Amino acid sequence: MTEDPYKRVAGFYDRLFEPMNRGLRLLGVRMFMPQRGAAVLDVGCGTGIHLEIYQRYGCKLYGIDTSQSMLELARARLGESAELRLTDAIEIPYEAGFFDLVICMLALHEMDEGRRGKVIGEIKRVLKPDGRILFIDFHAGSPRPLRGWLSKLVILLSEVAAGRRHFRNYRHFMSIGGLPHLIEERRLSIEKEKLVGGDTLALYLLRVN
Repeated sequence: MTEDPYKRVAGFYDRLFEPMNRGLRLLGVRMFMPQRGAAVLDVGCGTGIHLEIYQRYGCKLYGIDTSQSMLELARARLGESAELRLTDAIEIPYEAGFFDLVICMLALHEMDEGRRGKVIGEIKRVLKPDGRILFIDFHAGSPRPLRGWLSKLVILLSEVAAGRRHFRNYRHFMSIGGLPHLIEERRLSIEKEKLVGGDTLALYLLRVN
């Protein structure tokens, strides 16, 4: 593993970003209501706050992340109810066809260009034939006036503050068209889609073709 980029911010990450992200998580749940006992994987699970929502539905929880500091917070939050692993999503440590739902929220845009497709390939591999993928990330289209412009400004400032490499990857993600480009490239079928935040954020519920 490389150096943990979230070590300095893990302690206050949720206080800073969760007011903005909570609505996105709840929208995602409404797009695909989880069933009790469903196996849910969160790729880039961070502090475990997303999995906590699915815990309330009686799902089997799994999370992977490359940040030890974030996983420590996730373990404190979820206890024994979740299986959490420090690992890279480029090699998801689960067998093929294991999960009913795989979530990846605000993670693809920060990955290096050559890794995104491989990560999506792994997500497809571990998904059950009738499973779903939920991608939530920044939208590359034009923002709506006022609300969208303000949201875009907040996003840009956050991405710049995250560091040079992070911002470079964000810019590339946006330049290729964001999630629609990756969805088409990896041959996924869109079941539901929703734009929010003045068209600066996108949610896609997907199936494998």
